[in-house]
Amino acid sequence: MPAQQLKNQLEDLQRILAETDQPLAQEERESLQQLHDRIEARLSAAQHEYSQDDATLVDSLNLSIEHFYARHPRVAGSLQRVVQALSDMGI
Repeated sequence: MPAQQLKNQLEDLQRILAETDQPLAQEERESLQQLHDRIEARLSAAQHEYSQDDATLVDSLNLSIEHFYARHPRVAGSLQRVVQALSDMGI
């Protein structure tokens, strides 16, 4: 169930990005897409143990939350829910 929760949060993030009132810079969109792709790859991997890549992924998400918090609070909130979903999965 935690994997499905994470997938739902990723879908929510994509929806928020499409609906955001304030446009994101191309660099911001690319950064978020890279994070999304890394999370999708992690979900697809047969790996069930925590790895160093997981730590850098979570660190990258936390930095993105800080970056988006002031200008794009809905994006930051969605990213926080993604981090929580990853945590629920043991990542």
